[in-house]
Amino acid sequence: MTSATTKAAPGGPGAPPRPGAKTAPGQGRRANRAKAWATRAPLLPALIFLIVVTQLPFVATLVISLFDWNALYPDDRAFTGLGNYDTVIGDADLRGAVVTTALLTATVVLVSLLLGLGLALLLDRKFAGRGLVRTMTITPFLLVPVAAALLWKHILFNPEYGLLNGLLAGIGDLFGFTAPERDWISEMPLVAVEAALIWQWTPFMMLILLAGLQSRPLELYEAARLDGASNWQLFRHLTLPHLRRYLELGALLGSIYIVQHFDAVFTITGGSLDTANLPYVVYQEFYAAQEYGVASAAGVLVVIGSLLIATFALRVVSSLFREEGSRA
Repeated sequence: MTSATTKAAPGGPGAPPRPGAKTAPGQGRRANRAKAWATRAPLLPALIFLIVVTQLPFVATLVISLFDWNALYPDDRAFTGLGNYDTVIGDADLRGAVVTTALLTATVVLVSLLLGLGLALLLDRKFAGRGLVRTMTITPFLLVPVAAALLWKHILFNPEYGLLNGLLAGIGDLFGFTAPERDWISEMPLVAVEAALIWQWTPFMMLILLAGLQSRPLELYEAARLDGASNWQLFRHLTLPHLRRYLELGALLGSIYIVQHFDAVFTITGGSLDTANLPYVVYQEFYAAQEYGVASAAGVLVVIGSLLIATFALRVVSSLFREEGSRA
């Protein structure tokens, strides 16, 4: 009894693909696309949710900003194009809010950066209890902004029982004079808001700069010390250039937040005494005057300003990562 065995011809339809054999270009592209979609598919629900939550409200705000829409007169709604933007730019109060926003942002970011740099330099040194001190220093940044503003308004600035007036009274008793009871918020309203924000944002700047300090190439410092460099020369010629990107990052991230900040202005001064910034004006136009169109136009301008700052922030972050990657 004989049995016949048939062998598939090389390259025939029944032959398995040879190792290393090239597939058709179309099949390879389809396989790559399928693999890419299989990787991205789990992210689609989160992406759709993000678009619905963030982008659709902005598009709605953009559309509303093109209408003359007052909630008290809903039947008089009319399309005005860029008329609301002309109102925002031409309003003296709104221009004042822009100046206040710029001044508030610049002061808070600059002072908190300087204080954060000083704290970072101190906490970069080794001493007993350094971890506990770092944790306690970060605490103000972890507070809810409204709670931090209430803390400064009632515990520190209150003219009757505030700690600042109590401290002045104690100094007066010590040196034999009567300290006046000062109403800090009425006398220095913008400074009061800035102080609360500086107190809360200094720990954030400290964290960023401390991370920069701990990534320094220490061998350069050892070589500079051997060459006779002083501490000031080390700080000026090595530390500051190394921290430049971290300083820029802290300034840009802080600016994005402070430009949009509402809580401290609303809680401490209620937007009075020339402390109304752009977010407070948006709130006032929307809830007090019921001018939905004007409020939406002001909100769009705030978002555009924040996006411009965020663009620079992303560039700084990407360049910082490139520098760290090349250093590694």
